[in-house]
Amino acid sequence: MKAMVPVAAKKEFVRWFLKRYKLKRRECVWILNYLLSHDYLLQNVHFTDEAHYCPRAMVISTTKSESIPFRFYKGNLMSADAEKSFHDLRLYPDDKMYIQLNFPNSHTCPSYASVREENPFLPSYLQVSEKDKKTAEILLEESITSMTIEMLMKGVDEALDANDKERFLLLSTMLNETKAKKGL
Repeated sequence: MKAMVPVAAKKEFVRWFLKRYKLKRRECVWILNYLLSHDYLLQNVHFTDEAHYCPRAMVISTTKSESIPFRFYKGNLMSADAEKSFHDLRLYPDDKMYIQLNFPNSHTCPSYASVREENPFLPSYLQVSEKDKKTAEILLEESITSMTIEMLMKGVDEALDANDKERFLLLSTMLNETKAKKGL
């Protein structure tokens, strides 16, 4: 799990989220506003993915999301009653609470990424291994190099067609340097 997210950052994100999205259940707005007014609760709140694997969690969805409106998980119990989760928050303020927010483009949202933490309870078969991460990085790097070479070659051809010597020499140099770096 990465370093703890500061309470101030969580507050800023929750305010941002509440301003931009309408939730499927009004009780969820109450819960998020309650968290905003209680810093000691926010210390134990962690925004994460796949929260249903966590021992104590909430899943909250916006109206624009295809996901379930609300779920509360505690141990082996699951409930759609948002009031139960609210009372649980108040009764057990020192217990960690994991919250998953479902909203459009959540995985590409920089604001959400700034507060989202890795789920420590995610089963190992769902986690991305270091080997897979390395393979993905290599593939990405190879794709970028391939696209760069392709674009430079196209530019060289266009410069030749336009009889633009300066541009031809510049792009040829860039093409040769790129190929040399990659040992091509």
